[in-house]
Amino acid sequence: MDSTVKTQETNGTVTAPPFAAGGLQPFLHDAAVTLHAPSLVISHPDGQLSGGADGFYHGDRRALSRLTVAAEGIHLAPVHGRPRGADRADFRAILRGLGEVTADPAVALHRSRSTAAGRLEEVFEVTNAGSEHVRFRLTLTVGTDLATMEQVKSGHALETVEPQVADADDVGLTWTGDDFTVSLACEPAPDVLEVPTVRLSYDIDLEPGTSWSVTLTCTATYADGDQFPAPPAQPLPWRTPVIRSADRRFDQWLQQSLADLDRLRLTDPQSPHEDRPDQFLAAGAPWFLTLFGRDSLWAARMLLPLGTDLAAGTLRTLARRQGGVTDPATEEQPGKILHEVRRGSLQIAHQLSLPPVYYGTVDATPLWITLLHDAWRWGLDPQEVEQLLPHAESALAWMRGQADADGGGFLKYIDQTGYGLSNQGWKDSDDSIRQRDGRLARPPIALCEVQAYAYEAARGGAALLRSFGRPGADEWEEWAERLADRFRKRFWVEDAHGPYPAVALDRDGRPADSVTSGFGHLLGTGLLNHEESALLAARLSAPDLDSGHGLRTLSSESVGFNPYGYHTGSIWPHDTAIAVHGLVRAGFPHAADALAAGLLTASAAFDARLPELFAGHGSQAGTQPAPYPASCRPQAWAAASSVLVLRSALGLDADVPAGTVTVAPTFAHEYGPLTVTELQVAGCPMHVTVAADGTTNVVAPEGLVVVGGSHRHR
Repeated sequence: MDSTVKTQETNGTVTAPPFAAGGLQPFLHDAAVTLHAPSLVISHPDGQLSGGADGFYHGDRRALSRLTVAAEGIHLAPVHGRPRGADRADFRAILRGLGEVTADPAVALHRSRSTAAGRLEEVFEVTNAGSEHVRFRLTLTVGTDLATMEQVKSGHALETVEPQVADADDVGLTWTGDDFTVSLACEPAPDVLEVPTVRLSYDIDLEPGTSWSVTLTCTATYADGDQFPAPPAQPLPWRTPVIRSADRRFDQWLQQSLADLDRLRLTDPQSPHEDRPDQFLAAGAPWFLTLFGRDSLWAARMLLPLGTDLAAGTLRTLARRQGGVTDPATEEQPGKILHEVRRGSLQIAHQLSLPPVYYGTVDATPLWITLLHDAWRWGLDPQEVEQLLPHAESALAWMRGQADADGGGFLKYIDQTGYGLSNQGWKDSDDSIRQRDGRLARPPIALCEVQAYAYEAARGGAALLRSFGRPGADEWEEWAERLADRFRKRFWVEDAHGPYPAVALDRDGRPADSVTSGFGHLLGTGLLNHEESALLAARLSAPDLDSGHGLRTLSSESVGFNPYGYHTGSIWPHDTAIAVHGLVRAGFPHAADALAAGLLTASAAFDARLPELFAGHGSQAGTQPAPYPASCRPQAWAAASSVLVLRSALGLDADVPAGTVTVAPTFAHEYGPLTVTELQVAGCPMHVTVAADGTTNVVAPEGLVVVGGSHRHR
């Protein structure tokens, strides 16, 4: 089939139609997202890429901003759109009226999408299942603005970039911007090719019972390669469990989460072994598809029951970039673990400007220490642990320095640059840390959960130092106890419902006394005694925090509560899952069960792919939660939450150095009979079955003693 090129009248560039109201972040709540990090595709539910955040992206750059299909003079009626796993999706539409002699549709379009690292493939197949011979013209419209993710997020329309036509007979199109190149090919070649607005038109002639298809392939590359490449063909850094429960929602949630986590994997190009580079999880798609210290650490920690390889890769990737100097511009400090890494600086309006490697986080450093400790307990090779101990000692020293900086004894943060993050815990929006009356806390700020992280890190660090014959263990245990004493004296406040810890201390050392989900991060860390833990378990179970779909970040009784507030009333799955696990560790499984049930209900509402966050209206306002419109989906720690909830239900813990694994089911009976195979401890598989009557069977690795609960060990 010969192709002809028809040039449109133009004065140089074609302006794309505005894809969002000026300056407003595009919404994503109804988007179809496929990904294979560092690439992803965002489209409308019908598969069309036609505005807003729609596009094929690679490494935080938009390679295609438009890819639509249309049949001339015929309405395409979407009837189906759904992802398959994480990296594929299918969309179906009916060509209304074409070839129809009854009420039944006759001619249908199947659009099949496959996403790989740096590559998008779309197959458009038209099938004539009717009895009439049909003829029509099908047109694919393609375009790009080569926008950065930052520009897309800003909501401003950019001009469409004109392509270079390599070969009219072969239809090779190329777009180039800076060091970024996009190439497009299609097979078969179109009957008509129009540029600079690229339209590929096909005149299709279909006999009854026949099909026709075209395959479009788009590739995107950086001249200097990917900042964090996709993993080469190698085994996953975790074992993939298989779950069979009486509640199929749980099974589907875990299955989809693991598929998404697989495609969120990235590698560290600084790894010494090119054939098996260290792997970590990108934070989330689309806004955070890169290395984030806090997110990557939490996700790896949640996945420890599936193996320690991901934890090891995450720890080493961050250790290579651990702070070595004091640099106020990046907030780097000796021993500090970074916040995020991007290809270029991040500029959002005139308020936020982050350097490519940014250290503005107060919690990643203690979380790094705790992940090393927990990975060791789950069976990470002692040699690998020992190689990281100098980094742990540097991280501990940073914690001490932070706590002693002003003599207050708490880990605090303040943005020293004037253009960095004003809040540097996981709730890092400008308005997240506030008083009960709605006034914002003034920095420096000491967050309640960060003190719990520091306590746990100090205790875990002490255990590592003692076990590996390094000095300082007693000193760090004493440091942790002094921190707990200070916390008890300074953070606890009271309202009409009783005592509770403030979300933070402000610059004057006054408690910021809002009631938040942060309570859940304190439980099970050792910072609280049993009586204090019981008070928080009751608080977390109350309807102002427990929405029925998970924990609200801010009590619904608080001034400034907003169910759509990013950190002021919304629900974050990872936040709820951390509370579930904390409640189990602290001895309150019934409270944990209720929160886990809420997450499970929410997972079904989002087709088993829980987003970064969703609205906090609660189950009394409706059986299904409303989305947060601009949320990432999938998000690493939201997906990993499924594994943490499973761990909590089974009461799993490990102490491989001591030769034990704990299986003490808590609320697993809610999903019983429940069978989970291919968990992993000490590098070996473990299988757990919980019968309807609560009897537990465990198949554990040789040499480990199973403790806890009523079980039979084989």
